[in-house]
Amino acid sequence: MGYARSVIGQSIAAARRAAGLTQAELARRVGTSRETLSAYEHDRKSPTLDTVTRLLEALDHEVRLVPRPRFVSVEVPRGRPASVPTVLPRLDVRRALATVTLPLHLDWSPSPRAFDLSDRHQRARAYEIILREGLPEDVLAYVDGVLLCEVWPDLVLPRPIRAAWEAVFEQAGEAA
Repeated sequence: MGYARSVIGQSIAAARRAAGLTQAELARRVGTSRETLSAYEHDRKSPTLDTVTRLLEALDHEVRLVPRPRFVSVEVPRGRPASVPTVLPRLDVRRALATVTLPLHLDWSPSPRAFDLSDRHQRARAYEIILREGLPEDVLAYVDGVLLCEVWPDLVLPRPIRAAWEAVFEQAGEAA
């Protein structure tokens, strides 16, 4: 329960700051007190879903239900098991198109390489490394499902990894 409230309080505060509003201004818009809004943002009080919806709507945001991926381990001949999510991961645009330096457990090259994920070719190379070597937290940190679909035909991956990810793509297509 503490985790959920922390995410809610942080989300309200971040959306308010992004809108350039003070707590008093937002509280006035939704008909509550600045003290109550502060309590929501600092997890001293838990807002109802209706209250969260009203707060976020006043900030031109919406409440969304997003599936959390679980990961399955896929055995790969002559390699460590690969981590494949049950749903396609999504990143915010800044993270999805960032320039990243992969951690040593992913990219063993002698000098760290930066990958510009906004460049299709560099994204494909980074995704190959992450899908073969990555832990669940790596997949969630660097891989965007939509951008993965775009480079998918160009990726060179072991068959078991390719087959497991294709099953995820099929499931996403069926859900859409």
